[in-house]
Formats: sequence, structure tokens, C-alpha cells
Amino acid sequence: MRAFFVDLADRRRLRTLNDADEETTAEAVRLKEAALFDFGVGNSVIGSWLYTKCHHHIPTTAVETAAVTATGDGVCSLLFNPEFFVDIGLDGVKFVLFHEARHLIQRHLHTEPELRADLVFTIATEVTVNHVAMRRLGVQRLPTRAGEPVGIDPREVYKRYRDDLAGQGLDPLNYDQFVETDFGVYSELRRMAEPIVRPVPCLHLLLSLGLGADGEIPLDDDTVAKVVGEVLAEVARRAHAGNAAARQELLDLAARCGGADDRLEAIWGLLGLAALRGKTPKTRRVDWWKRWLVDVLASRLRDGERLAYPKKLGAVLLSLGHEPMLLRRGMEREKLVLVAFDTSGSMPDHVVEWLTTLVGQTDGVNAQWLSFDGEVMPFKPGERVLGGGGTNFQNVVDYAEGRLKVGDREVEGSLDAVIMVTDGHATPVKPREPEKWIWLITDGGDTWPERADPPMACHRVQTGER
Repeated sequence: MRAFFVDLADRRRLRTLNDADEETTAEAVRLKEAALFDFGVGNSVIGSWLYTKCHHHIPTTAVETAAVTATGDGVCSLLFNPEFFVDIGLDGVKFVLFHEARHLIQRHLHTEPELRADLVFTIATEVTVNHVAMRRLGVQRLPTRAGEPVGIDPREVYKRYRDDLAGQGLDPLNYDQFVETDFGVYSELRRMAEPIVRPVPCLHLLLSLGLGADGEIPLDDDTVAKVVGEVLAEVARRAHAGNAAARQELLDLAARCGGADDRLEAIWGLLGLAALRGKTPKTRRVDWWKRWLVDVLASRLRDGERLAYPKKLGAVLLSLGHEPMLLRRGMEREKLVLVAFDTSGSMPDHVVEWLTTLVGQTDGVNAQWLSFDGEVMPFKPGERVLGGGGTNFQNVVDYAEGRLKVGDREVEGSLDAVIMVTDGHATPVKPREPEKWIWLITDGGDTWPERADPPMACHRVQTGER
């Protein structure tokens, strides 16, 4: 699809193209925000994050239903018809927003022009998207407007497929097998003597927007790839950090869209899908501990911040816990972090360099550095960490809690976090404030901190070069 450019003036014009009255528009906005809130608390982690990337949510009667635009200026916008949203109600709005989000994701995953031009494949993706939407949102039927269903009913498509194959004397799949994957639906629909190419129109065939040729909704491939890539990476990071909803949705999406080509396999490999499935990649190493540490460190440093709810959409997004929407009120003191490297084993330079960069670029953080084996020693970023003798964690604990000096130096202030990079092979310790301790265990090490009582934040790092 060719790229369109929609500038600020176009978006302002869209806001004025709204024939709905103020009461209808206000109710539509309320329904939209309520739907996004429900996404964030469990319905769709992917959908929730995608709509945080849509910086403009525009009620306008320039579209008949709803649409996500991804334009040549790198901006995503959500356009929605207020009268349409009010007519279909909250469950309908949730369904439509899920549908639009999933279509944008799958456009990124299925980039082959011949597939996107194939009406049978379009129907196949409509079937899987709507099946997943109905299951995830807990609804038994499509939303309706004026008594007519909005979109393609996967069960109706399945019935037509089953009857067609029966008429040919062929055995159809059962429904669960039929809707399992995009390409599975596609291949089964191709078996039909009379392929479905003109069913009830999907949402995208109901759209009408006069910003581009032939009334097309702008979808710039580069913008779609950038936004969807960021969304999938963030959802994967949350999945690896232990978010069960994110893990379940990402694995389900991969299962339904996987198996197409090497490009898709590379995408899932970069997102660490094998680790989520409990498998070890044979040819790729993905340093998920780095993304994990960013999340954990941020959570440790968030204490003391007061969250302020922005107006309108910001209130919904903040209630979902999205960090980009956090606002600080009042003076914030600088956060203090102690980073300690275990020198009892060889510590790769790239691990030290990455941690130095991370802490150095974290806003409002003052880092103090140590190296240790049987003793605690000063360390400066940029220095090489050399191997040493035995290991004693208690000395680091004593230093962090103000009971031990290193030369004439002692810990400065009250620490907000302690990052320990070690193989874990030493006598376990019980810090006074275990919630502040973050343990990064190197290859082959002992992850005892996660089994401690109470458990401490702990992750195994990958120290081998790629």
C-alpha cells in the first residue's frame, strides 16, 4: 500500500469533521476509555500497549466505524465514529478496538504483498482475529448495529466451509482445528469449490476517509513496522518479567501467525519466544536479562514518586501502569544505587560496560561502584574487572548497610537499590531490606536469592558474546 502523509492540519480538520452532538461524543469517549482500561487489566496486553502508541484519539464522523491510521509522518492515530461507538455499546467498542489492534499487528507479521492482495487470506485473518476477540473478551456473538452484525462471524464462515466440503465428499476439520492458525484457515478455505471472497463486509470495508486515493485509510509500512515492533518488544519484556497475561497473549499470537517464513521466525527469535515456551534457542542468544533489569530497576526506583493522572486518555493509561504516562509532582531526590561486581570469577567486559551504560543513562540515579571477592574493593567504571579469590557476600551487605568502610570510604546515604553481579557461589545472606537487592547470576551460577525467605529479585544473565 502506498504511503500517505497526514500532517497536524489534517488531524485538526478531522476533529472538526464530527456531526455527532456533544452528549454522544462524550459518551463515545467514555466507552472508548473504559474499553482501554479493561484491556489493561486483563483483556489484551498487546491492545493496551498499541493504543498507548496512538498519540491522537479523534472522534470524527469522517469514518463510518473506527480505524487505526499509521501515516508517513511516523504518527499513529485512532479515529472513531461517536455514533457508531454509542450504538454498539461497551462490549462492541472493546471488540472493535481489539479487532483493529490485531489487524495492525498481523499486517506487520504478514507483509507479503501477494497475501495482503488475496481476498481469501483477508477472510482467513478476519476469522482468526474475530475468533480470538470473542474468546478473549468473553462474548458469544459479534457486536450488532441496527440489528446487523459488525464484521465477519467465524462460525458462519466455518459453516459455509463445512457445507462446501461436505458437498464435495471431503472431510472438513472440526471448528477448533479450523481456527487454529491464520495459514490453517487460509489453506482450508482454498479447498472450497466456491471460495468465500464476498462475505459480510469486515470493518475495513466499511471505512471511508477522504485523506488518500480511493478513500483509503493511511497505513505507512515503515510506521506500522516501528510501532508494532515497539509494542511486541514491550509485551515480550513484560512476559519475561513474569506477566502471565502478556506471556499467554504473545504465545497465542505467535502460534496463530507463525510458520510462514524465516522472517517471522527471526521476529519471534528476537522476542525470546523460545524462552517463553520453555525451550533454549539453538542458534541465537537473546539477552533478556538486560530488559528484565531495566524493568526491575525502574520498579525499585519508583518508590517516593507520586503519580498524577493526566486529563482524559492519560487517566486511563496511568491506571494501566504505563510508565510513559507517569508524572512526578514536587521535588524528587536523586536515587542512590550500589553496583557490586564479583571478581572471584572472570567477569566479561561487555557485561560491565552494559551495566555502566545503563546506570549512567538512568535519569536521576547516582551510582556507587564496588568489586568484591573475599574483600570489598573500590571500582570505577571503565576499569577492567580481574579474577580473584573466594567470595563473601556478607562484606557487601555490611558495606551497604553502613557497618563497613572500604579504605576511608563508606556508603553515601540511604541506598534505593543494590545490584549484585555474581556467580552466586557463596554463603547466602539476609540483607536488612531484601526488597532493594537485585541479583544478576552469571552462567552456571546459583540462583539461591530467588529461593530465599523472603525471595529477592534474581535473574540469570548471559555473559557469552553473541
